[in-house]
Amino acid sequence: MPVYFYTTTDAYGCFSNFSRHGFELGGRYWPTAEHYFQAQKFAGTEHEEQVARARTPKEAAERGRSRAVPLRADWEAVKDDVMRAAVRRKFEAHADIRAVLLGTGGEELVENAPGDYYWGCGADGSGRNMLGLILMEVRAALRGQDAEPGAADVTINVKSRLSDDGTVS
Repeated sequence: MPVYFYTTTDAYGCFSNFSRHGFELGGRYWPTAEHYFQAQKFAGTEHEEQVARARTPKEAAERGRSRAVPLRADWEAVKDDVMRAAVRRKFEAHADIRAVLLGTGGEELVENAPGDYYWGCGADGSGRNMLGLILMEVRAALRGQDAEPGAADVTINVKSRLSDDGTVS
């Protein structure tokens, strides 16, 4: 049975990039995976620092999503690897949440983000769920495996599990 997550207050809230599980990566400390991910959109610029200094993950996301400053030229090509590095480091750094992730066994992990069809499953379940896929890859790597069979090729479609009000049953 799939494991759904979205907000930090959910049962699996530690899977959210907004969870307050900081880590060191790239020679500095990041208070959340969201801070790291959003800052990397502007690597090597003053705006990277502004995102890194955001007081909350929500503020980091807002700064990172602003298009007042151009994204790094290779962003689309590197964004999945940036996310992968942040997620892996976060779970390597914290034994408590690593145990939660490993405790999901081989279950499918789904970011139940109604407005996000890339990182999450989207409102209708047709999203790519890349954050869920990366979490499954990291889970497999933390177990000492190369990857879970088919994890990178899974296309999430939870449409059949959505109720009329848009919640997952």
